[in-house]
Amino acid sequence: MNHKYPWSASLLRRDLNARARHLASTCGLLHEQTTGREPSIIFGRDDQARHGNFHSASYAAISSNPDWQRRLTKVHTAHRRSRTRADWPWMELDCANSSDALLMNIFCHPQVFDGDTLVPAVARLLGVEPTAYPIFGIRPRVPLRSGLKDRTEIDLQLNNLFVEAKLTETSFQTARPSLIERYRDLETVFDIDRLPRKILYSPASQPPVEDFSQIEDVAPPEPSNLTLKPSRNLIDGYQLIRNVLAAYASDASFCVLCDARRHDLIEIWYSVLTAVHRPTFTARLKLLTWQELSTTLPKDLRQFLDTKYGIVGTN
Repeated sequence: MNHKYPWSASLLRRDLNARARHLASTCGLLHEQTTGREPSIIFGRDDQARHGNFHSASYAAISSNPDWQRRLTKVHTAHRRSRTRADWPWMELDCANSSDALLMNIFCHPQVFDGDTLVPAVARLLGVEPTAYPIFGIRPRVPLRSGLKDRTEIDLQLNNLFVEAKLTETSFQTARPSLIERYRDLETVFDIDRLPRKILYSPASQPPVEDFSQIEDVAPPEPSNLTLKPSRNLIDGYQLIRNVLAAYASDASFCVLCDARRHDLIEIWYSVLTAVHRPTFTARLKLLTWQELSTTLPKDLRQFLDTKYGIVGTN
């Protein structure tokens, strides 16, 4: 797989769903397809205890671990739409595009974590002790100026390492400066003037949109007869900023785990990283791709990642 050329979130989603559809049809796996402009493949547990979104060994380990199993219960946003099986509620980690499912496929595999220790090659790559136990979906409670704490969720904790996993998500979210300024340690960690920004444009006659939490990239407007003006100056990488602040407050390290094909997400990460002005803390912040991680994994899991996700280890 050539990672020199960028993939958009939409292109990667289409590729993953095509792979999932082929896997489901060739292996006879229980699945459905959502409706909408970009339909997604949803897998389910069949009568043979197979789940098409998971490697069989990883799924067996998840099913036998109550803490890990609870991570599977988050309901998918499309679960109320028509389904061929009324007794099958869609869950978020059933979706072929789920980065959380990919994360669990790897770290719950018994040849990656045997119940007591991580395989040494994975531990070394992440910079953690082999005894680090994978905990999914933690809330470190990031301190605010008000004395309260927010409910930021971290995808994976391995001892003192926080991991944020991304796959087909369109961005790391944007936010108004006032939302960023709520955090107690913002100026301690970041040079605020260097944080990445995104300018939104809107017609002069229309009021600006108020909810910017999931806005995709907006290019500068092309000349036209319609008068456009800057309507919002937003901070980009809001989710990353929260996660970095969570790591700082917890005296932890932080790693972004994403696909090497998503150059856009990688660029946002580095733009946030360059705004960190504490060199000793910067050394605890890193980026790792699924492709790099794949090189440390057992052969059967590497084959699964190649077939289902198109993830091939880098040389």
